[in-house]
Amino acid sequence: MPSPWTDGHAFLLQDRHFAPLVKRVGPPDLRAPRGSVFASLTAAIVYQQLAGKAALTIHGRVVEALGGRVTPQAVLAADRETLRGAGLSRNKLAAILDLAEKATAGTVKLRGLSRLPDDAVVAHLTRVRGIGRWTSEMFLMFNLHRPDVWPVGDLGVRSGWARIHGLGEPLDAKAMEEVADHLRPWRSAAAWYCWRAVEVLTPRG
Repeated sequence: MPSPWTDGHAFLLQDRHFAPLVKRVGPPDLRAPRGSVFASLTAAIVYQQLAGKAALTIHGRVVEALGGRVTPQAVLAADRETLRGAGLSRNKLAAILDLAEKATAGTVKLRGLSRLPDDAVVAHLTRVRGIGRWTSEMFLMFNLHRPDVWPVGDLGVRSGWARIHGLGEPLDAKAMEEVADHLRPWRSAAAWYCWRAVEVLTPRG
């Protein structure tokens, strides 16, 4: 299945800064979303501020505690201490419960998000406790596969941009807001390559 950002890959091959990395790494490797929107957002909350391996372990325990069904109903019916015992912090448990309650009440409608523009998706999801702009942007990129998301609050994106462009230090979030305007409408792919740059490029200096 071709990447939803195939055109972004081709576009970045024409950029003198990105082209060497794009040739080295190849097209963006995006997998189809797993599970429902609710399950995806629950996973996103679990993964916040955690290294991948630790987050994967805790997420697996949470899924197990929910009997393998990550639904609003399963979350609200689950024993709170069992979920805490799976490794969730109090704040993350509160966020997942808030998501389940708002999804059940219809305060946050998870169906139909794919029909909303990017800013409306962010505004909708950030009604949930514990879901901020970064989590919403990751959802836009990796669940809805939106092509022009530019997560300037992500340190990995800023660090990767610095390595790609030979900068000594990453730019701050404000400075990053406009530096990729020439890469519209493929900034999601640019962000993905910035993350890869952190993995494969040596920082300058």
